[in-house]
Parts: sequence; C-alpha cells; structure tokens
Amino acid sequence: MKAVLITAPGAPEVLQLTDVPEPKIQNDSEILVRLQAAGVNPIDTKLRGRGTFYPDEMPAILGCDGAGVVEAVGAAVQQFQVGDEVYFCAGGLGKFGTGNYAQLTVVDERWVASKPKSLSFAEAAAAPLVLITAWEALYDRANLAAGQRVLIHAGAGGVGHVAIQLAKLKGAEVCTTVGSQEKARLVRHLGADNPILYKQTDFVPAVLDWTGGTGVDVAFDTVGGKLFYDTVPVVRVYGDLVTILEPDYSLGNLKAARSRNLRISLELMLTPALLGLVEAQQHQAEILQQCASWIDEGKLKIHLSQTFPLEDAPAAHKAIESGSTTGKIALLIE
Repeated sequence: MKAVLITAPGAPEVLQLTDVPEPKIQNDSEILVRLQAAGVNPIDTKLRGRGTFYPDEMPAILGCDGAGVVEAVGAAVQQFQVGDEVYFCAGGLGKFGTGNYAQLTVVDERWVASKPKSLSFAEAAAAPLVLITAWEALYDRANLAAGQRVLIHAGAGGVGHVAIQLAKLKGAEVCTTVGSQEKARLVRHLGADNPILYKQTDFVPAVLDWTGGTGVDVAFDTVGGKLFYDTVPVVRVYGDLVTILEPDYSLGNLKAARSRNLRISLELMLTPALLGLVEAQQHQAEILQQCASWIDEGKLKIHLSQTFPLEDAPAAHKAIESGSTTGKIALLIE
C-alpha cells in the first residue's frame, strides 16, 4: 500500500510517499480500515520536526485522525462490520503498525465511532482530535454549565471553532479572540456572542467589560506562551483556566492565579493512548459518537478549509506551520 513515512525528524520534506506492507489484524478486537482521508494536526508537525514518542520504532506513519471504510474485522468485533463507514483518533504517534497517512490502517474497535452520515470523509477525518480536545477541556476539565460565560482563544482555529459550538450546546455565552474580520464572521456563524479582534483590541479590558468586571467563568487557552498568563486576570475568582499547552514558566508565574483561587487544568487528549488507558480511550470514542449525532442533527459543524492529496503531506504541514490556517486541514487518500 501507499503511505507517507518519516525515517528521521526534520523539515516537511522528510515526509515521503512510499510503498509499505499492508497492516494485518493482530488482535480479535481490531478492524482493518481502508482510509479515505486523514486529518492533519499541529501534533503531526511537532512529531515530524522533533521526533515521535517511539523513536526506536522508526520509520513511522503519522496522522492521529482517520476516516474510511471497514475492510475486515477481527473475530471478536461486535460494533462494526465490513462496509461500515467510521472515523477515529488512534495511532499516528510513532508506534509501529499505526498511523493514518496511508491507504490502510488497523485500529481497535473500542476507539472507533460511526462516521457522521452528513460529512464527507475529509470532513470526518478532520474532526476527531479537535472534538475530543474541546470536549475534554470544556466538559470534563472545566465542568462548563449552562448560563456560564467562557472565553475561547483562537476561535477560528481547529480546536477553537468546535469549542465555540460545544460551549453553545451546553448553554454558555461565548467570547473569542480572532485575528481578522473574516474570522470574526466565521465564529459568529458558529455561535460566538462576542468576537474580539485581538490585533486591534486588547482582549483583557474587552473581556472584563463584557463580564461587568468580574471575569469569565471558564477560559480556554489553545495558544499557550505568554497568552496563558495574560488570560489569568480575565477569569473570575474561583474560575477555571484550561490550557492545551504546557505553561512556559520563563514567561510568567502563577501568583495572580493563586490569589484568584483559579482552578488550572492541563488538557492533553493523547494521554489515554500514550498510557494505555482503555476506559479513557473508550470515553473518547463515546465523545465521537455523541458528536456524530449532533453533526447529523445540524447542531455541530466542522470547518474544513483545505485538502491536499496524500502525496502532498509536506505542503499540508507547511500550511499548518504557517500559523494562519482557519479550521482544519485533511489529506485525501485514493
């Protein structure tokens, strides 16, 4: 089969389309999926640049997100049968025999959900990692509730654009930072109540003004760096600040957060896969199943801004690393 491999860390050009043996079902609970599309995420570019979580198992196939058609099932598989359309976030972290930048992949049925019927394969492949990340951050970490106010940074980005919608589905009011009028229009279309053009307006006084000076109940940082510390003053006392990036302690400290008694949560949706936490991985598949229902009911949208053929994976990585993309990017697999 055709697959995009990396044999060593480096620039996007280290991604090479080549022929590799087809993966085989090894365990009774696994399914073989003929992939139609693979999502491209920032974690892919980081692993390509710095090396995977399993450096002794190179070469590697990247890509955590996939969507395709079940081609074969293990003896104990109960949820799926040949011909079913599925989507999932599994593999792609460098472990041998996994990854979705390929024509075929093998994945445990417990990590898989039925593809939303209303989405193309490319849209479905773009969805899993960001849906799980936003769900876990807002629902599982911050316990977001109806009537609360939430700040979502980079609302037009991959995680941000679904976080806005999940917050609205919970009954929250949403303000979000965006970089342009075009992105402001997008997030308003997705339900944001108050887009803040951060290049023109300091978000701190804007958020405090929006909340009558008290601050938001929940802030979701999808950017990291100094922005994490800059967000502390706009979270209400005893509020929640969730980040998907590791705080850089050279850029600030947590004194202000401590004085406000903030609950700070670190969200990494890869933890279940890296630590082999079966129940947590099953929870993530349940998230995808619920989100598929909302998508098919018209309550949740995936904004796919660009697609590339599989062989153009280097170009997809360059687009991600430009930092200016909106929504999600996917690879189309023939």
